[in-house]
Amino acid sequence: MRYRDTSSHNLISRSGLPRLREAVVCLAALAVWLIVTALFIGFRPEHIFLAILIGGLFFAAPASRRLVVALVPFALFGISYDWMNLLPNYEVNPVDVQGLYETEKSLFGVSSGGTVLTPNEFFALHSHPVMDFMAGVFYLCWVPLPIFYGLWVYFSGKSFDYLRFALVFLLVNLIGFAGYYIHPAAPPWYVAYHGFEAVPCTLGEVAGLGRFDEMTGLNVFHSLYARNANVFAAMPSLHSAYTFVAFIYSFINRSSRVWKCILGIVTFGIWFTAVYTSHHYILDVCGGILCSFLAVALFECVLLRIPAFRRWLCRYADYVSSPSVASRRK
Repeated sequence: MRYRDTSSHNLISRSGLPRLREAVVCLAALAVWLIVTALFIGFRPEHIFLAILIGGLFFAAPASRRLVVALVPFALFGISYDWMNLLPNYEVNPVDVQGLYETEKSLFGVSSGGTVLTPNEFFALHSHPVMDFMAGVFYLCWVPLPIFYGLWVYFSGKSFDYLRFALVFLLVNLIGFAGYYIHPAAPPWYVAYHGFEAVPCTLGEVAGLGRFDEMTGLNVFHSLYARNANVFAAMPSLHSAYTFVAFIYSFINRSSRVWKCILGIVTFGIWFTAVYTSHHYILDVCGGILCSFLAVALFECVLLRIPAFRRWLCRYADYVSSPSVASRRK
């Protein structure tokens, strides 16, 4: 891949403080994010912390400024997830509770004690401490590991490869979020706790992941799921998509075997955990896998073949590269 010399159009100052336009764009973006979040979502202390961190890194030095701009796709993912609370999906379309449950049972039902159970119900009756512990470990990797992989690619000097992965990560989220609004769906634990009636504003539950909290005393999943205000976003399972996208790009980017093994093992572990802990049906996991393939195909086979988009991506890669790396692309 050859890059044009776009240094004269570089949006990131290579030395000193950012240019006025850069500073205005950064501060305006932070202001819009904080104002909308405070007015319509609910302000939390971490919002202030993140705003100070982002602003500090942006103004601190050229290297940290490049990192902030490189991480924009992941920032947009977090903001878009938070802003889905502006319009809950259960206010857009009816929630599928019983239909998904019955379909799961008909396709993947397990005979046990003279009755047919969903795989989630079967695992709820046949849990094991080792699987409980590994389930927690795998689920803790669902976002941090893909981000860590992306940063590894970025700091390896492969900014173009990093951006391909980061933008597909964002794209798979947007596709999944669209799916949440088209087909709101309850997770398996919801049926176990509340039956087949969809009750708006039901709080999240740790379900089978609670066993990890009890075993370790960390209370990490109770803290995470207590903040989940919309539980009807189970189909597709984006938990099942994130590390899978990273796994796919470990091959596209020709990453080391170590990365491929780690991402492959964790991906299959998350797929199993999603079902084992009653957070997703097998159908949800399949939906997440489908979203991953769709996002990769759309980006690699459609967007990258559009000359204007590819030129923009090349410029973006040049913007976030270190001067030494950018000079090698001239």
